[in-house]
Amino acid sequence: MSTQIFVNLPVRDLDKAKAFFSALGYVSNPQFTDENAACVVISDSIYVMLLAEPFFRGFTRKSLCDTRTHTEVLLCLSVASRSEVDAMVAKALSAGGREQMEAKDYGFMYQRGFEDLDGHLWEVVHMDEARPSTD
Repeated sequence: MSTQIFVNLPVRDLDKAKAFFSALGYVSNPQFTDENAACVVISDSIYVMLLAEPFFRGFTRKSLCDTRTHTEVLLCLSVASRSEVDAMVAKALSAGGREQMEAKDYGFMYQRGFEDLDGHLWEVVHMDEARPSTD
């Protein structure tokens, strides 16, 4: 069995968060989705667990980060082409997300980013592995 990753994110409004990720083209696994959480399937081995903030608090003794003003983590997804980078960010913006930074083109890598409805930072990148970096 390959290793899977479950990224757990606190959200203020679970229904709005589910709708946001659905607008990006992702589906929820109903087996792990209820009134407290939603399991968003990113790939066969990557899942994002959207956890209502009160439920999330049951998993930690630490205070939650206010992602509207502080960065807790920067999540990065790779896609197959530059146009897919732009398409994903366009979907995020039309679903209520905010663009976090301007596009960056390093030649071998193209990236853009957005904030989801709860302020979590997401980068979307396309890396041309055939092109060497400019370092």
